[in-house]
Amino acid sequence: MSRVEQRAKLDLERIVFIGRTFEEYVDMFSLSMKELEGKSILDCPAGACSFTAVGHKLGLDITACDIAYDHPVEQLESKGLQDIEHAMKGMEKVKNNYIWRYFDSIETLKKHRVHALEHCTSHMRESSKHYIPVTLPVLPFQDQEFDILLSAHFLFMYADRLDHQFHIQTLNELLRVTKEEVRIFPLVDLEGKRYPYLEQLMVDLMDKGYVVEEVNVPYEFMTNANAMLKIKINA
Repeated sequence: MSRVEQRAKLDLERIVFIGRTFEEYVDMFSLSMKELEGKSILDCPAGACSFTAVGHKLGLDITACDIAYDHPVEQLESKGLQDIEHAMKGMEKVKNNYIWRYFDSIETLKKHRVHALEHCTSHMRESSKHYIPVTLPVLPFQDQEFDILLSAHFLFMYADRLDHQFHIQTLNELLRVTKEEVRIFPLVDLEGKRYPYLEQLMVDLMDKGYVVEEVNVPYEFMTNANAMLKIKINA
């Protein structure tokens, strides 16, 4: 194995390739088909989510981007299945950190995660142009290239690993490539604790002229993760 191959293997091992279903996205972001039809949508970072794959079958214009997309789809599919198995084995130990209404059991959760992965990787094979490799806080897109941007389970969740400056830089980049609206879910970290700088961040955004709203959503699996941040660029 060459050094390049070793580096790629190590990089992939550091990525957790697990995703949510289209239906979860609809609930996490309080979406409706009416809001999405005719819009250019970016899912960032998208991971193994099926939002892009299922959305395209419904006639939506969605682009997915993620650091993982630098790797071949076969490797991502294999890594995703391994990550799901690992996550489900560990879920029993932290089961009390979750609310078992949206999913009634670990087995049901596993089926949703596998379905998301299968839809995602199948669509990647069919239409790889919709899956763009990126490394935040930089995006390879034009200013206001997308009408709506959705960002799930990244910003705010990893406050212990990604510092506040990274959050600000990434958020500014998400806003740069978006024309109408950015939605971010959830607003808590992996322990269910609210992002400590959220209120100041909202004030700073409003001072810049954005319309900012914290919105409760019909989705709560992880405890306290039941709200999104909605940032309107053109009020």
